[in-house]
Amino acid sequence: MVIKVFIASSSGSTSIKKQQQDVMGFLEANKIKFDECDIANNESDRKWMRENVPEDSRPTTGNPLPPQIFNEEQYCGNYEDFFNAREDNLVYAFLGMTAPPGSKEAEAAAKKALQ
Repeated sequence: MVIKVFIASSSGSTSIKKQQQDVMGFLEANKIKFDECDIANNESDRKWMRENVPEDSRPTTGNPLPPQIFNEEQYCGNYEDFFNAREDNLVYAFLGMTAPPGSKEAEAAAKKALQ
């Protein structure tokens, strides 16, 4: 299971750069392994990302912008989806992973299972 984060290394948008850094920084801090796929330097990554973002997650005009997050071939979401999952302590569920024992997310899931 490989998490893929599609980024654009040469984006002119400071907001996109901050979002990309936020996602990758969180994954690194939590020791979640991921592959960084740079759509600015790799045409096949750009094409793959654009083709695999689901229709209902695409902007009304233009192409989906990075960061876009996948678990292997399974689409997880964009930055806004990631941010919301992080705020709700549901990042591992968002990524399609099992939360490690002792994490806030694992404790919340155990508490919910007991209800």
